[in-house]
Amino acid sequence: MAASLKILLTPRAGTDALVGMQGDELKIRIAAPPVDGAANQALLKFLAKLLGLGSGDLRLTAGQTGRRKIVKIEALSDDELWSRINAHLK
Repeated sequence: MAASLKILLTPRAGTDALVGMQGDELKIRIAAPPVDGAANQALLKFLAKLLGLGSGDLRLTAGQTGRRKIVKIEALSDDELWSRINAHLK
């Protein structure tokens, strides 16, 4: 049971926020700058808190240096992942 999430990340935003969907990507703003992996770490921490998971349950599998990323979530099925995300989008 593992889910993957496509993300469009905007680093150096004023605050961390879930923006919504853009195509098949979840758009997220993170306050951390894209320097030395800070934005990636902040993204994983933000998602873990949003989804009610530990940070060890999430792993960045693609997009280490770009805005488009793929995060693998070990603890959730696709259905459970989208149920939790949709609860925050409404």
